[in-house]
This record gives sequence, C-alpha cells and structure tokens, in this order.
Amino acid sequence: MKSIFDETSLDCSKRVTKRYSTSFSLAINMLAPSVRDQVYAIYGFVRLADEIVDSFEGYNQEKLFDKFEEDYLASLQEEISLNPILNAFQKIVNQYKLHDLVDAFMASMRADLYKKEYHTTAEYEQYIYGSADVVGLMCLKVFVKGDESEFERLKGFASKLGSAFQKVNFLRDAKHDYESLGRIYFPNVNFSNFSEHKKREIILEIEEDFKEAIKGIRLLPGTSRFGVLTAYMYYLSLLKKIERTNANRLLLERIRIPNPVKMLILVNSYFRYRLNIF
Repeated sequence: MKSIFDETSLDCSKRVTKRYSTSFSLAINMLAPSVRDQVYAIYGFVRLADEIVDSFEGYNQEKLFDKFEEDYLASLQEEISLNPILNAFQKIVNQYKLHDLVDAFMASMRADLYKKEYHTTAEYEQYIYGSADVVGLMCLKVFVKGDESEFERLKGFASKLGSAFQKVNFLRDAKHDYESLGRIYFPNVNFSNFSEHKKREIILEIEEDFKEAIKGIRLLPGTSRFGVLTAYMYYLSLLKKIERTNANRLLLERIRIPNPVKMLILVNSYFRYRLNIF
C-alpha cells in the first residue's frame, strides 16, 4: 500500500532531522502532532540539499545537486518519488503551494557550489532569504494551515527569525565555513583578522532580528507557539555564548550548547510559554 511507503518516507525525514540536529529535533517535538510531521518533512529536505553542497567533498557535488533538483521537480509532477525524503516533501509543497519558496531555497543552495564571498549587503540578504528565511516561511504556511491572510500577517516575523538563526549559524560555523569551505558570508569581514568590534556589530544586527521575531512568535497558533519558542530560546542562548567567546576562538572551535543545558532551555521555554512571559 502507498500509505506504508508514505509513512516510511516520513520516518526517513524524522531520522535525518534527529541525526543531524538534536536542537531542531527537540523544538519540533514541542509542536502539536497536527503540524509536527510536516515540519519533519521540510527539515529532511533542506538538510539533504545542504549536505550535498557542504559535505560531499570528493564527489561531483554539482552533478549530485542537479540530479537532486531534477528528482525534486519530477516528484512534484508525479506526486511520488522513490527517494523517501523527496516523497515526504513533495506532498507538503503541493498541498501548501510552496513552489516559489523552494525555488529560492534551491538557488541559495546552488550558490554555495561556486560563490565563496558576499561583498554587498544585497547579495548577503538575498542568500539569507533563500537559505533560511524561506524555510521559516514554509513552516509558517504549515502552522497557519495555508491561510493566506494569516501568512501575510506573520511572514515578516518569520523571515526575521530565519535570518537570526542563519546569522547565528554563520558565527557558530565560522571555522568550518572559512577553513574547510573557503566561505565568508558576512560582507566586509576579514576572518584572518576578526575583531571583537566586528563581532559585536554582527551580534547587534542579530539581536535586532530576534527582537522582531519574538513579536511574531506571540501571534502564532497554539499548535506551533511552544515549539518555535523553544528554537528561539536555544538560538538566543547560542548567541549569548558566542558573545562571551573571544572573536579569535570562533575560528578555533565550533561553539556548542551541551545537551544538559539544552534541557534547561526547554524547561525555561516551557515556563515562559505557560506563563506567557516572552
């Protein structure tokens, strides 16, 4: 039966999410069951695309990405794919009409195959929109059950949250991005001489994104508010740890939040959510 394959496909997306990101897995588990599986399907897809362009050194990454995109487009037309990650994802794309958002995402992922630096703010913002903002917008479509008026009301906040998460990732992953992949996403940043002043400038920019994003989290449906708040609190904690870390150390190690601290963040998020003090 096709339903068995669909369930297996979704299980693959869940496994990818849990294997690659304990923090996002934790946040997704805090979503209501009515939206949880759909977010797993979204994350499974974006994780796989990101791995192709970031992690498959020694293989023809462009060829692999071309094939992945070709298979994705075919899955939309045929409403099925033998790739279980794509099979789970195509259902969400067709149901919520996410086509344009996915196109923007794929364009930013493809840029990672050849573009190493972003010299202007416009280039930087376009990349962040495609690589992160649209992922938040895909999830928002699910959260509001495709209601276009609610989506329009909340999309600005969702974009800010996606931007904040991605910029924190850029700082957290600076060592790998710079040393292994040769990438510098922040315009006018020299990682060979990365200063506390420049780090502080970037953190202030991220803090402004977070301040806007929290306004939208308060307006989310109850099915998603706690889960999104959990992710928000995790990334805010990660930013605070980066702020306390010397700029030079960002190029020596990847900043992490230990699992016991993640659990404390979850408890804190729960009480903030229940008491409505966020």
